[in-house]
Amino acid sequence: MAAGLVQASELQKPNMIWIMTEDIAPDLECYGMAGVKTPNLNKMAKEGMLFTRAYCANPICSPSRSSMMVGAHQTTFNAQHHRSNRDTPLPAPYKPITSYLRDAGYTCILGSDLVMKQGRKIDCNFKYKDTGPYDGVKNFGIFDKLDTFTPADQPFFNQIQTVVTHRGDWWNGVRAASKHPVPLDAIKLPPFMADTPEIRYDWATYLDTIEYMDDEVGQIMQRLKDQGLDKNTIVVFVGDNGRCNLRGKGYLQEPGIHVPMIVWGPGIKAGTVVDELVCMTDISATILKLAGAHMPDYLDGHPVFGVENPQYREYVRSARDIWDEIDECSRSITTKKFSYIKNHMPEVPWNTTQAYLELNRPALHVMRRLKAEGKLSDAEMTFFLDEKPSEELYDLNKDPNQMVNLAANPEYAETLKKMRALEKQWQAENNDMGLADLGNRHPEEGLGAVLVREAVKEKAPDVWARLEAGELMETQSWKKKYGTKKKGK
Repeated sequence: MAAGLVQASELQKPNMIWIMTEDIAPDLECYGMAGVKTPNLNKMAKEGMLFTRAYCANPICSPSRSSMMVGAHQTTFNAQHHRSNRDTPLPAPYKPITSYLRDAGYTCILGSDLVMKQGRKIDCNFKYKDTGPYDGVKNFGIFDKLDTFTPADQPFFNQIQTVVTHRGDWWNGVRAASKHPVPLDAIKLPPFMADTPEIRYDWATYLDTIEYMDDEVGQIMQRLKDQGLDKNTIVVFVGDNGRCNLRGKGYLQEPGIHVPMIVWGPGIKAGTVVDELVCMTDISATILKLAGAHMPDYLDGHPVFGVENPQYREYVRSARDIWDEIDECSRSITTKKFSYIKNHMPEVPWNTTQAYLELNRPALHVMRRLKAEGKLSDAEMTFFLDEKPSEELYDLNKDPNQMVNLAANPEYAETLKKMRALEKQWQAENNDMGLADLGNRHPEEGLGAVLVREAVKEKAPDVWARLEAGELMETQSWKKKYGTKKKGK
């Protein structure tokens, strides 16, 4: 019997809930993260399947979510640039997976009244509406209803976004309200992060938001039980991309693309741990398979749970392109042992002046100061190099934090050749629209975050100095407080 499978043939039109948590790496207690307590997700993992090598196709929310909603790599249907093409319909033959689920008799539900901000975020890089009919020409509704599932909705598919782990003005409040805030001395920082009180506070607060999210997951699971729906509902829990910190969200190193994935429900063997490679687009394919829905030829993934013969991957291919005002183009190949990254724009450093990063990552400011003072270790300097190498190669077994780039090491020349060949193979089999427009791109100008940053620097330099000192601040409120600096001024 296949791993994680218990009489899957008996499953008939299961309900399915896909919980996408924002901006987290596998930083849960059941994955061994120090300092954090996640009893509800621990229980899901104990009663279901925990995937140790799950990856997203892009380390930024909207391209990653686009790939999951369509079930294909975002570069193949021009959804690779962050928050792009919002007025452009998906090109034929691509459709949202909910279109096929509806055809199979499913009620498609967006959000939940049990989570912060109702969990209704879609954030895809093509034209859509939250609810209504979909034909991809005149009608672009993706879901049927909002916020609640009931027995009458069966079979249903419910996509829920948990936003609390996303950087936001609520972070300090979540920590202040916690009955058990994560102790600063209980956490363990990765070697590329400087160990300072400010960075420890920010990391601990991130873990506090994970604990808040874990409670939300518990409430969703309890509602299933209360309504008698737990016996025929599969729940999938994932991160949409990696953690929002250095080398995380926005980057192709492990903290940016390696995400948690837990599957629970009927047909799933309790206590299963899967160490094989999977991509988030495999979930899309699996959901369609379990629903008995049409599975179009363009799907990038294959069923990986609840089926007789799960089809795991030899490698996962991920991509990074435009993010806000920063033009960037990198591609990665992740195998069970190695990580390969091709940086097509090595002149663009990891440490850019991107407004979103400067407003939302205290460690960035603290470590910039330490760099200026000559106090960063070699490992801590990694993120702050003047430019990126054109190629990166890491042995994930020996070097899980990716501190030693082996691309120029002659002992790994054959491995480098094989990894390059995998990327070349992927390009030969797929149309990468992000490489096609390289050199002819136009990142958005005059973004709100940029204008807010400049306004605060000008109108409230004391406030900006606090941010640069590493204080975790409520920067989303700054637009209302300080306005924006006029473009061109």
